[in-house]
Formats: sequence, C-alpha cells, structure tokens
Amino acid sequence: MDDDLARRIGEACRLTGTFTLRSGQVSTTYFDKYLFEADPLLLAAVAQAATALIPLGTEVLAGLELGGVPVATALSLATGLPVAFVRKEAKTYGTAKLAEGADIEGRRVLIVEDIVTTGGQVVLSARDLRDRGAHLLGALCVIDRSGGQHRLAAEGLELISLFTADDLG
Repeated sequence: MDDDLARRIGEACRLTGTFTLRSGQVSTTYFDKYLFEADPLLLAAVAQAATALIPLGTEVLAGLELGGVPVATALSLATGLPVAFVRKEAKTYGTAKLAEGADIEGRRVLIVEDIVTTGGQVVLSARDLRDRGAHLLGALCVIDRSGGQHRLAAEGLELISLFTADDLG
C-alpha cells in the first residue's frame, strides 16, 4: 500500500458529519470521491497505483456512471486499455446503449468504480454487462468502504480495492 497516496486521498475527500449513503446506511464519515477525482495530480497518482491491480488479460475497462468514469478514463490513459462508460440504465434515445465507447461483447471486462460500500450498483451493472455478452474479470475500486466483497463474491466477482476506508486514516 502507498501510505502517502492513502493520506493524500483521505485528506482530500474524507468528510465528517451525518450522511445518508446510497445504500441507505447512515454514516458519520463520507468520502467525497469527486474531491480526489477532480484533482488531476491525485487522480493520475490513483491511476498509476491501480494499474498494478488490473488482472492479466483485461481487454476493456468498464467505468460505472458517474464516479467510475473518471477513474476508468485515467486508468485507460495510464494503460492504453480501451474504456466503456456504463450507464445505470440504457438510454431510451439515440443508440439506446447501456455501455458507450469500447465494445464489451465477448471481451474480458474489468468493472471500475470509485467507492464501494455494499456493492449494490456493481452487482446490478455486472448483471447488465453479462447480459450484453461481457466476460467479467472482477471489479476494481479505489476505496472499499465497508466490505462489499461478500456481495460481489456471491455474484462470482472478485472485488479488488486500492484502499479500504481504514487505510485513509
């Protein structure tokens, strides 16, 4: 683990107060992912550190709407891997696609997310990607907030995290 990077992310995005999370849980700590994703130097450092975690054989990075998109884009720039941008729902107009950008059908795909708490959105998106022919290798997140790996494991997915909430101080 890169202690300096963990400290920098924690300082940039850890907020305290009372927060309701996407999962419905209430927490006194919140990680505002946009605060590290909007900092080009910090995002580049995250991407550089995370490249070592990408499974061999990955053909496409699939960034989940909205927070996974900047992380997947930065990883794409760092590795040269193409990226697909995954919506929570397929749009109802134009191409009506769920995943824009790189083709996922028949390809080995790594889901990319910023923060995972329960893994709920990753599970939903994984099902949608599989329905469209993606061969999923797992999910990579920057921050594993509280152990979403169990829910993902039940779906046959490994959760690979750069940091846990505890790592961030």
